[in-house]
Amino acid sequence: MAFDFTDEVVLITGAGAGLGYGCATAFADAGAKLVVTDISQEALDRVVQELQRSGAEVLGLLKDVSDSADVDAMLKAIIAHYGRLDIAVNNAGIATPLQEFHEVSEAQFDRVMAVNLKGVWLCMQAEIRQMLKQGRGRIVNMASATSRNTYPNASPYVTSKFAVAGLTRTVAMEYANRDIRINAICPGNVATPLVVSLVEDLSVLATKHAMNRLGTPEEVANGVLFLASDLSSFSTGSLLEVDGGWNAT
Repeated sequence: MAFDFTDEVVLITGAGAGLGYGCATAFADAGAKLVVTDISQEALDRVVQELQRSGAEVLGLLKDVSDSADVDAMLKAIIAHYGRLDIAVNNAGIATPLQEFHEVSEAQFDRVMAVNLKGVWLCMQAEIRQMLKQGRGRIVNMASATSRNTYPNASPYVTSKFAVAGLTRTVAMEYANRDIRINAICPGNVATPLVVSLVEDLSVLATKHAMNRLGTPEEVANGVLFLASDLSSFSTGSLLEVDGGWNAT
């Protein structure tokens, strides 16, 4: 069954590359009106141009999700342009180079937590305020297979993704009876620019999965679209694993 998001307003943070770009493309193909954000002007311009060439209606915003003023300005711009926000995909995330725990600097830890956790926190607050006004909304947070598992030498990233999972589940319970559904997607390893920049031998990552291969942005995007659609109308506070069996092993 093809997803249909015709005329629904969808926000995707960190859409300049990787999973965010994959989600933006999938929502565009499903007829959504898009808002894409990124911290890189070059990446943002490229994605906006590609989406527009495909016929999508898209608003591009240069924003840092870890900055509350930027997040507030982001929501104001969305409402000024489209008048509402139906779906939010809080995808923006970063990681540190793989290194032993005792070598991680405080600055590295703080930046990962600022983007991966505080960014989701700030975005969800702004999104929920608008969705309460509308009386409806759907939020999908980008968690990780490492929200339920470990990965040596990636302690800041793993910590942030465990926290995103907990935040998703807790906040979902607060708004479950107000027609605001909040879920998270937990992808396994995908050859995104972020992953490629951190790991030299991608074949090692493939062995983490029972399927013995990497996932694709399209496979993760399918999970996101499912959680954002009415096909998952009885799901909130869930962590959907799209990880090739990593957490089943």
